[in-house]
Amino acid sequence: MGRAIADAATAQGLAIAGGVDRDGAVLGFHADDAALATASDVLIDFSAPVALPAHLEAARGAGTPILIGTTGLQPADHALIDAAAREVAVLQTANTSIGVNLLTRLVEEAARRLGSEWDIEIVEMHHRHKVDAPSGTALLLGAAANAGRGGAAEHRGHDGKREEGGIYYASLRGGSVAGDHQVVFATEGERIELGHRAEHRGIFATGALKAALWLAGKPAGRYAMRDVLGL
Repeated sequence: MGRAIADAATAQGLAIAGGVDRDGAVLGFHADDAALATASDVLIDFSAPVALPAHLEAARGAGTPILIGTTGLQPADHALIDAAAREVAVLQTANTSIGVNLLTRLVEEAARRLGSEWDIEIVEMHHRHKVDAPSGTALLLGAAANAGRGGAAEHRGHDGKREEGGIYYASLRGGSVAGDHQVVFATEGERIELGHRAEHRGIFATGALKAALWLAGKPAGRYAMRDVLGL
């Protein structure tokens, strides 16, 4: 993602201050494994949960907004983000794709209108190296479905008997898949499928830069891609 963001920034004529790899070394943006960037006075973090505390501290110390695209975050990570958001602008999202974020809105609306008698299955596939499962985007879509149902749906894995009102996940890993997500609403005799396929990482970089430019100069607080896109 560091390389993809650097390429997208160069294409857009944006100035890049520098980057950090997974070992903490300061890099040019075309070095391997670049993960942390600054763009338009905004830190862009696509790294790993273990690196998040240091990146939040760096943003707070410099008074710089930070965009967090790292997934696999736990409640303790979100508590750190909440604390940082009291001092700087923080945009945290599981997916910076414009298409995926529009999909969350469609999923929320479908869940609101269809009711709990429609089963919800969320299927995602990523490259063989992705560790967290379900993906952050799958959980984002599940949260949207849950919101559409009034916040009462229960999240479950892919095993076991389906119960009314549940939101179930299935995760597939293999090859070099950038990210496929499908939300299936199924009831007796019919089903609705809403989905998104990422063909390359460039779409995430483009969305991240759009969000970073939007975030620059914003007051302290916690923001989401929906704020960027006006959804």
